[in-house]
Amino acid sequence: MKHSYSSSWQFFSKLAWFLLSCLISSLKSTNGATSSNETDRLALLDFKNLITEDPFQIMNSWNDSINFCSWTGVSCNPSNGRVMVLNQQSQKLVGSIPPSIGNLTYLTGINVRNNSFYGEIPPEIGRLPYLQHINLTYNSFTGKIPTNITNLMDLRVLAFAYNKFIGNIPLQLSYLSRLVVLELGANNLTGTIPLWIGNFSSLIGLSLSFNNFHGSIPDELGKLSNLGFFQLSGNLFSGTIPPSIYNISSIYYFSVAENQLQGQLPVDVGLALPNLQIFAGGVNNFTGPIPTSFSNASGLLVIDFAINSLTGSVPWNIGSLQRLVRFNFDDNNLGYWDSKDLKFLLSLTNCTKLAVLGLGRNRFAGELPSFIGNLSRQLQILSIGGNRIQGSIPIEIENLVNLNLLGLEQNNMNGTVPDIVGKLQNLQGLHLNGNGFSGPIPPSLGNLTKLTTLSLDENNFQGSIPPSLGNCQSLLILNLTTNSLTGSIPKQVIGLSSISISLVLSQNSLTGSLPSEVGKLANLRELDLSENKLSGEIPSTIGNCISLERLNLEGNGFVGTVPESLGKLRGLEELDLSHNNFSGVIPTFLGKLTSLRLLNLSYNDLEGELSGEGIFENATGFSIIGNDNVCGGNPRLSLRPCSKKRNGKSQNLRVVIPVTIIAVLFIVSLCSFAILYKVRSSRKDQKALPSGEWAEDSPYPELKTSTSNFAAENLIGSGSFGSVYRGTLNGRLVAIKVLNLEQQGAVRSFFDESDALRSIRHRNLLKILTSCSTIDHQGKDFKCLVFEFMSNGNLDEWLHPPAGNEHLGKKLGLLLRLNIAIDVASALEYLHHYCETPIVHCDLKPSNVLLDKDMVAHVGDFGLARFLIESSKYPSRNQEMSVGLKGSVGYIPPEYGMGGQVSIIGDVYSYGILLLEIFTGKRPTEDMFTDDLTIHKFVNMALPDHLLNIIDPSMLLPGDDNENDGVKREIIRSHERLQQCVTSLLSIGLLCSSSLPEEGWP
Repeated sequence: MKHSYSSSWQFFSKLAWFLLSCLISSLKSTNGATSSNETDRLALLDFKNLITEDPFQIMNSWNDSINFCSWTGVSCNPSNGRVMVLNQQSQKLVGSIPPSIGNLTYLTGINVRNNSFYGEIPPEIGRLPYLQHINLTYNSFTGKIPTNITNLMDLRVLAFAYNKFIGNIPLQLSYLSRLVVLELGANNLTGTIPLWIGNFSSLIGLSLSFNNFHGSIPDELGKLSNLGFFQLSGNLFSGTIPPSIYNISSIYYFSVAENQLQGQLPVDVGLALPNLQIFAGGVNNFTGPIPTSFSNASGLLVIDFAINSLTGSVPWNIGSLQRLVRFNFDDNNLGYWDSKDLKFLLSLTNCTKLAVLGLGRNRFAGELPSFIGNLSRQLQILSIGGNRIQGSIPIEIENLVNLNLLGLEQNNMNGTVPDIVGKLQNLQGLHLNGNGFSGPIPPSLGNLTKLTTLSLDENNFQGSIPPSLGNCQSLLILNLTTNSLTGSIPKQVIGLSSISISLVLSQNSLTGSLPSEVGKLANLRELDLSENKLSGEIPSTIGNCISLERLNLEGNGFVGTVPESLGKLRGLEELDLSHNNFSGVIPTFLGKLTSLRLLNLSYNDLEGELSGEGIFENATGFSIIGNDNVCGGNPRLSLRPCSKKRNGKSQNLRVVIPVTIIAVLFIVSLCSFAILYKVRSSRKDQKALPSGEWAEDSPYPELKTSTSNFAAENLIGSGSFGSVYRGTLNGRLVAIKVLNLEQQGAVRSFFDESDALRSIRHRNLLKILTSCSTIDHQGKDFKCLVFEFMSNGNLDEWLHPPAGNEHLGKKLGLLLRLNIAIDVASALEYLHHYCETPIVHCDLKPSNVLLDKDMVAHVGDFGLARFLIESSKYPSRNQEMSVGLKGSVGYIPPEYGMGGQVSIIGDVYSYGILLLEIFTGKRPTEDMFTDDLTIHKFVNMALPDHLLNIIDPSMLLPGDDNENDGVKREIIRSHERLQQCVTSLLSIGLLCSSSLPEEGWP
């Protein structure tokens, strides 16, 4: 969609290496003997010794059989034999740079670009007074940019792109007044652009792209009168672009894409920047028209302002840019819904090198003109979907023989798809969905052997699916849903093994059986054949589709039993077999599919007892209605109980019930006696243990050893009743909560948390692995709980990252926050409604929400949890607990402070505060919430008109979380939809956190 960063580097790389190339050439042409220098030789050997991988065996030449000046990648000064240039570019080396690099006193150039070097840059590099060029691009260097490079007063090129540097641009760089190239892109740098960069009068290349820089672009950069390469894309810059920068007439590369910039493009930009070749500002908030002055910058290759809010028409004179390669204005507001909107396409026929034309999702109307076939034969991408284009596909499109993407989706086009589309044999993506195309699907599409995506859904195609589509051996996605297709599913298509992402044929009138060739789709993730007229049994070969995550066969006429082979689909997440004629018992293997989260078996003729494991544990995760002979299962389903029979006859309940009761009472009494005896014996044994001895089943010795005797370096958190350490148990990384038994209430907390967690299991609850109650090596009581280790810490650390970890908040995007909120709600629902005895958590807050490696939330710390049975059985004890509640200020329900009893409504209040904190980024205890102002009132006063003033802005910014680029761009661009979503979420938080329970609780 935009000019790639790696492509732009080609310009910059040539510039960066100009001086060094000249230097190396001059060295090679100079005659003279090279004298050995022991200091340089030893420094080079240190460099060699830190290389851990050398696939090209470069270091083999670094031996004493030849002078080190002849070693591969080493160039020396012929007059004194000292090393001048170290060039190891693109050798796939792995290693680090030794401190002895500072001993190469006469070094003028270092180039280790495009390798896998790691670690920090040794500060000794500041001892190289003659260094002019340093290129570390495309490696994995870490740490901060060294501050002592101030001494490198002769430095011309500083290229640190594509590494993992952190921190701000150090002030010490301001002394490098001779810099020609400053390249710091694609790191994790933060802060603002220093104003002193404007003093680098010799600078011709500046790239700070793809970092976390924020603030405005300083006007001082306008003083860089020699600047040619200017790249700030992929940051968090806001405001407008200073007009002074548009006055630097030498700029040929200009990119500010993927920021939060606004304002209009200057009317005279083509006149002010006559040398422009690249002009990119996509994914911002630019408004206004496309400047007509672009025509004056005759060397323009790329104009890319996709995903903005530009308006008006496309200038007619844009066709004068005969070198134009990329013209991308996808996702703007161009056009007037007028039939003349596309007239400008005629001028683009003069752009004979045009490869990308992006006009999708604007306001263009009219028909595709026949002269579209006169566009450049080099055209590879034609994107014009999401408009109001009418009419048919002109047959002249066959001239665009190099097209690899044709996007006409979501328009008002009609007629038949001409056979000539099958001549576009370089097509990889064909998107015709969401139109009114009719007639048959052209069999000629089978000639498109490079096709990876074919989207013909939401049209009115008739006839059968062409078997020739089976020739598309590169196809990954095939979507024919919502048409009027008939006939059977061709074996050639259902057996097309290349389809690995999605095969959707739903909402047609397909008939016949499902061919056994479906088993060839071993890599397919989604298969949707719903709402057709298919019949017969599901072939057992479907078990070969081991990568399936979603299978939808709903609304057909399938018969027979649910095949056992479905049990092989271990990754299945959604299965819909509803509205068919399946019979037989419900397979037990469905309860063993651990990834299954949605199951619909409704309206079939299934029978038998419903399993109580896996998906069947949660009454909201599946549907079984319309199967009258199913029994048992979760009580919330209100299914009839299953009858128990012996020898074909029902037992006499009047006999069974008394006998059962007597047996149960006997067993309970026997177990109670055994437990009592065990507890007393255990306590007695523990007291008798001498120092340094433990019971054989106690994990204490291993926990003590793995935490280095619970040393501070393994401490990962602390709370009211103890501390949490990182350790191992049976080779497994765990979190160990050690109780501080001197703290009042700690012992009670230990037993309460053990009781609460021992019998509950839910994916969003922190799993307790074991507990330990023994005597430590000093003869003191020791109690701890051992939990699963959560590698991503707790939610509080992500919402309010400590100094040095500010990047965490930027990775916590809107969708990830929403998923965490849903996870916590799911955990509370389970505790309140699905436990045998409902549990109230009583201390819900961000620090008690733990995040695993996949950022799935787990509610933990049940030290204050209460079983609801206590409310009715021991009301006096509940009242005492309420008054002296040791919860967290800001999250405690007001009614608890007034003597109210513990209830699930209290957890709902805490959850409401948690929601407000997640989406505003503010703690309920912040200094701003004083007097009568609370976080509840703060949010309530802002909704709905001032929403964007209170939400956490970091969740709108591009990060490294599980959100894709399209989603992030849409969030940044579409404020209206963002407000609707976040307003709903905050409204839920307000309802839950009402001061009086009856205000927000139905």
